[in-house]
Amino acid sequence: MSSLQPIKGSSKDQPGLRYPTNGKTIYHRPLNRTKAAELSGASFAYLFSEMVGYASKKIESIQDLEKRLNVQGHPIGLKLLDLLLYREPPRSQTRPLNIITLLHFIKINVWQHLFGRTADGLEKSSDPTKPDEYMIIDNEPLVNRYISVPKDMSQLNCAAYVAGIIEGVCDGSAFPARVTAHSVGKQEEGEMWPGRTVFLVKFLPEVMEREGYLGKG
Repeated sequence: MSSLQPIKGSSKDQPGLRYPTNGKTIYHRPLNRTKAAELSGASFAYLFSEMVGYASKKIESIQDLEKRLNVQGHPIGLKLLDLLLYREPPRSQTRPLNIITLLHFIKINVWQHLFGRTADGLEKSSDPTKPDEYMIIDNEPLVNRYISVPKDMSQLNCAAYVAGIIEGVCDGSAFPARVTAHSVGKQEEGEMWPGRTVFLVKFLPEVMEREGYLGKG
């Protein structure tokens, strides 16, 4: 029996994944090549609005929608942590070892990579009964800039997606936490930051127990 020969033809006629003529794909690009690249604001607004629309299908409450957005952001945080650490100089290429270092990493490095600036504030809860709660403050979250919230969903904060990214960074750093987004800006005339959002980071008990143990050492 004669051997079968592969059919030659243009890449347009061949089903499946198409490769560039040079044989290189996006996976061949060095990770540092796009370090300073920026995404079009219009492109981001369109993609994010589609994500919100997809997540809003068959929801039972606003909390359900925010939970879905949080889940969408979580894997981004896990992968972003590895990318940012890879881009660090070899001497500082280590994961955060305590809560304060982790939160400063999120406030500066993560925010700078995502939004081109650092977060506007970082605070610890003033309630002595809640030592496990910290707050990252953003006066004008980018994800809320192009979102029109219906009146019947006025409590919705689409920054829950960013909260999911923060939660992914915390989990990837072995500091498991629950992160939620809360609107604290006043919708009044003359208000400087009506979209001001607080990301409440609540660490799990085992994290606080480990932090206390390391503090004693």
